[in-house]
Amino acid sequence: MIIYPAIDLRGGHCVRLLQGDFDKTTVFSDNPLQTAQKWASCGSSWLHVVDLDGARQEQSDNRRIICDIASNLSIPVQTGGGIRTMSDVDELLAHGVSRVILGTVAVQDPDFVARAVEKYGEKIAVGIDAKDGYAAVSGWEKVSDRKAVDLAVAMKKRGVKHIIYTDIATDGMLTGPNLSAMSEMSQVFGPGIIASGGVGSLGDLHALTKTGVSGAIVGKALYTGAVDLTEAVLLEKEGK
Repeated sequence: MIIYPAIDLRGGHCVRLLQGDFDKTTVFSDNPLQTAQKWASCGSSWLHVVDLDGARQEQSDNRRIICDIASNLSIPVQTGGGIRTMSDVDELLAHGVSRVILGTVAVQDPDFVARAVEKYGEKIAVGIDAKDGYAAVSGWEKVSDRKAVDLAVAMKKRGVKHIIYTDIATDGMLTGPNLSAMSEMSQVFGPGIIASGGVGSLGDLHALTKTGVSGAIVGKALYTGAVDLTEAVLLEKEGK
């Protein structure tokens, strides 16, 4: 199971939200590149970066920062948030991003996902953010009428190999991931599920390995010190 340290960008700062609520934002760093380099220095094999402003269709300098991070790191970077056109995808991949995550557009225009996969293959992933089992869009502020598992099946049919699955209720809470939801998604989709939300200890990472997910995103727990990234990476390398 790959450990993905997370950087969420809002207004150029590294922040964490509580359950996706933009009114409950904590700023952890004013230097995203330095933070990215710190996580990379711990032995991480990937980095996960989210443009929160882009997800809400708000203007920011986050896109430039993400490209700067990708071009300066020796490890691959996956990123999502506000990616809604092929030119968005082209730009990010051309600037060194290794995997682009499509979120809202996957709900609104599934055929666009198919075209992106046809062009870029496994460099395209889909982010499914679930609230009470239904896919949320537009920076988690709106909930669609599409069940998360149904969306995952539809994306698999369109050639998607990687899904970042976030349980919004657990995100930023440090109270443990939604293991049953992750298990269900793994059973429905198969290999390629990256779990997000709720990780607050190394024990949570151990528990996630039993759900069949191929990766786990760790955010707030790293910034608060609840999880030591070097130890988490050792867990990844030991395959436990």
